[in-house]
Amino acid sequence: MIRNPVLPGFNPDPSLLRVGDDYYIATSTFEWYPGVQIHRSRDLVNWTLVTRPLNRAALLDMRGNPDSCGVWAPCLSHDGEKFWLVYTDVKRFDGAFKDTHNYITACDTIDGEWCDPWSVNSSGFDPSLFHDDDGRKYFLNMLWNHRGKDSGSNPAHDRFDGIVLQEWSPEDGLTGPVRNIWTGTSKGLTEGAHLFKRNGYYYLTTAEGGTGYDHAVSMARSRDIEGPYEAHPNKHLICNATEPTHPIQRTGHGQYVETADGQAYHSFLMGRPIPGVDGHGHYCPLGRETGLERCVWGEDDWLYLESGGMVARREVPGLADVMPVPPARISYTFDTLPADFQWLRTPEPDRIFRCEDGALVLTGRESLGSWFEQALVARRQEHHRYAAECWLEFEPETYQQAAGLTTYYNRTKLHALMLSREPRLGRSLTIFSCNGQYPEGNLTYPLTLPIPIAEGPVELGVRVDHATQQFFWRHGDGDWRAIGPKLNAAQISDEGGRGEHGSFTGAFVGMVAFDVSGMGAEARFTGFSYDPT
Repeated sequence: MIRNPVLPGFNPDPSLLRVGDDYYIATSTFEWYPGVQIHRSRDLVNWTLVTRPLNRAALLDMRGNPDSCGVWAPCLSHDGEKFWLVYTDVKRFDGAFKDTHNYITACDTIDGEWCDPWSVNSSGFDPSLFHDDDGRKYFLNMLWNHRGKDSGSNPAHDRFDGIVLQEWSPEDGLTGPVRNIWTGTSKGLTEGAHLFKRNGYYYLTTAEGGTGYDHAVSMARSRDIEGPYEAHPNKHLICNATEPTHPIQRTGHGQYVETADGQAYHSFLMGRPIPGVDGHGHYCPLGRETGLERCVWGEDDWLYLESGGMVARREVPGLADVMPVPPARISYTFDTLPADFQWLRTPEPDRIFRCEDGALVLTGRESLGSWFEQALVARRQEHHRYAAECWLEFEPETYQQAAGLTTYYNRTKLHALMLSREPRLGRSLTIFSCNGQYPEGNLTYPLTLPIPIAEGPVELGVRVDHATQQFFWRHGDGDWRAIGPKLNAAQISDEGGRGEHGSFTGAFVGMVAFDVSGMGAEARFTGFSYDPT
């Protein structure tokens, strides 16, 4: 069985593709670098990260991008000769404008060096590229409308002004007229368009209803690529909003794939909400994850879920008798940066970290709230319960220098156990927290007084159990000791702070350093572990 999510923890907007016997899923990475995660599978059950292709400044530079901007909703495709990747670099979040720059890059192999990008347009986000069977290529994206109330094509949401189509080629770029081919259903917020062709129909799948609990995969079709498009008899292929107690929620934004023997599957993003502290609210600390559903074609040439209805399931029949790989503790060393880890925004990682002699050396740069150059290297939280530990060597000279272990969502949603230096205490441990105070990102200090600590290496740890977390530390041969109170882990989530549409990435755990004196103090991490067992 395929067990959802197939890609746990912050893997949203899954673009699904088959080339031969290999299946690929490309997902959004937002402000995390390098951009776009691409996983590969042979059985649709177990997936392996094979590349993050947007790995140099020519392809992606997100310095200055606000939280939850950067790489939105990639589209991975193959035209029989090479792979193509379409992506957006979003430069603005709040306000009427979005500033969404769309690019295309290509590569002969999935894990090769992708070419410098073609700049396509900036008229909207969530673009895709469709390769028609006559060799022509078409570029699709949603049209962003900044003009305000009652000015758009879909009354459910004025900003989302329809899915537009235009021919594109590597030689000539965009050519011919711009066609608005679909303004969406009554659910509105129509985005994330993907085209495929079957039995003489062009099928359009889109995401609708926003990134929250009303999200859906919608479908339309036409005999002509330029339309008009008619809506699916049910409007939506996937939508779990009708079952609010189902463990899978926020289903939407995916892509169709057909196996070599004609079986039909559709990807979708999803969330697994947990109750907050004291049962208040529901939160998705793992962010938006990737699921798969098995589908069937009806006699009316419309696609339906195999199980009937529109509700995505936790388990789905797969292609073979294969078991998912069980979770296990992972211990990391840093001869090179392990594939699980990313950093924020900058295409110049040498300025914020290096790997040497099995250790990760962070060079303290800007603060925990920076949008430009922040020395934070972290991996996704993939489980509701886990423990993480790191081994730190650091000799700060001032309270303006600090390094440690962080559970991090963005600059307004974080907890960090930090080693610094206090004027009257010397080298000390303290805790920084930010529980979603937007836009200020003001810190609180849950530890009443910093704890002095002797010179030498220190081990830092955290245990997360759904909505709560606890930091720990030990020094030398001593025992692990809890430090500070239990903290609100539910706030390190999509819904924390501004609510479900205010941010949409996922929680990370990792190592961080800053030096706001500008002296670039270095912190040495000699190991890191992540244990979901």
